[in-house]
Amino acid sequence: MASRTYNDAIDALNSLQTPYAMIEHRRKAGIRPDAGSIAEMQIYLRRIGYTSSDLDRLNIVHVAGTKGKGSTCAFTASILSQYQKSHGIPRKIGLFTSPHLIAVRERIRINGAPVSGDVFARYFFEVWDKLQEAELREPMVMDDRLGLPIPTRPVYSRYLTLMSYHLFLQEGVDVAVYETGIGGEYDATNIVEHPVATGISTLGIDHVFALGDTVDKIAWHKAGIMKTGSAAFTIEQVPEATKVLEERAAEKGVSLKVLAVDPRLQGVNVRPDALFQKKNASLGIALAEEALKRVDPGFTSDPSKLSKEFIDGIEQVVWRGRCEVKTEGPIIWHVDGAHTVDSLKMATRWFAGECANKSGPKALIFNQQGRDEAIHFLEGMVSTLKAQGQGTFEHVIFCTNVTYSSTGYKRDFVNHQYDPAAIKALTAQHAFAEKWSSLDPSANIAVLPTIEDAINYVRDLGKAPLGENETVQAFITGSLHLVGGALGILEGADAL
Repeated sequence: MASRTYNDAIDALNSLQTPYAMIEHRRKAGIRPDAGSIAEMQIYLRRIGYTSSDLDRLNIVHVAGTKGKGSTCAFTASILSQYQKSHGIPRKIGLFTSPHLIAVRERIRINGAPVSGDVFARYFFEVWDKLQEAELREPMVMDDRLGLPIPTRPVYSRYLTLMSYHLFLQEGVDVAVYETGIGGEYDATNIVEHPVATGISTLGIDHVFALGDTVDKIAWHKAGIMKTGSAAFTIEQVPEATKVLEERAAEKGVSLKVLAVDPRLQGVNVRPDALFQKKNASLGIALAEEALKRVDPGFTSDPSKLSKEFIDGIEQVVWRGRCEVKTEGPIIWHVDGAHTVDSLKMATRWFAGECANKSGPKALIFNQQGRDEAIHFLEGMVSTLKAQGQGTFEHVIFCTNVTYSSTGYKRDFVNHQYDPAAIKALTAQHAFAEKWSSLDPSANIAVLPTIEDAINYVRDLGKAPLGENETVQAFITGSLHLVGGALGILEGADAL
């Protein structure tokens, strides 16, 4: 058999995406993730040769939340990496996050770096083949919700979760930091039974169909990652979320610790210098401490001050596509993957702060695909920018998540979950434009078919005459898919 490449793996992975028509059918039928989702993942795990107890060897740190869960994972892994440099422990640190920005392999990292294309392809096809062989060998298993046999392989994100377990175990990872995909209780990552520690970052409204339309319903799902016998942490939440988290902790016999901002962060350079990020860093510190207690008998935590490894881990953390600033001639690009109503307000506040001592036109590039509620996110951005004394965006561009004008999607960005007809017709983008026009009739609004077109639109603004000391302040936000495509174009990078 010819050698199977990374591109072959991504093409095969894309075949596991749930098509838009099927998603709509399930939505209309009210089929949501449930306990059957976890049972299926356990079947797939067994079919590739593991049990849930095998995952204990990974010493998993498990993180859920609506906002800040990715940043919390990044802080945790960064602290562990700095500790590893000076102590040689942990030997290998795994990090599993989603979504990716430019390349799928970014989701699975060892010691801070995405696994190589060759390594990804090798483990991808090992799992692919094992599942095929198991189906031929074992009796059919039915999905009672659909009245159909379970597929040979799980869907896209669940397959990557399954593959990450195989890869980390085979590569000898001894601490793995896992970010949930959606929710917690029924998320594919929640087949781990004995995590070293669990952390729940800030909760808010997101993924309403799957998780519910109130914070307390969403908190119920996120709390599902807490496990009896494992340390559990969260940060200060709104009262209705705190109540549910504490109730579920009590049901599980878990002692849930609610963290204030860690006082040891005084004088530490947390970026951005904002309360939400200090909360994420505080959660990351607590999780890293628990992991180090497990893998290094010589580790002790000083309650009065952070060690150099912890400070360096926080100050040197790299988490791309979040509060990121890039200068390109007369254009200053501000990039943040915020995609909920609350996080977009926070990101806009950050952008306004970055613009405080600068002059020149402001330009926004925005998209969020396939979520009808996103149209209501725009008003918060308009009001936040004004409230920060930064006026309005002179130029507003709405585009799809299609990467390039000539070649379309990079294969790592192919997404079958959205209505292709709506993307082609720019349906969401025209709705955004109409809404923005009602909020700010003075704005110059453009609707464009690709990310590349949107970036070139702003680059053309930079070619126009500007006043002395003026720069174009550009803000790209609304979707990590948009941000990833934009960074890929701005940097010409293959992976981040």
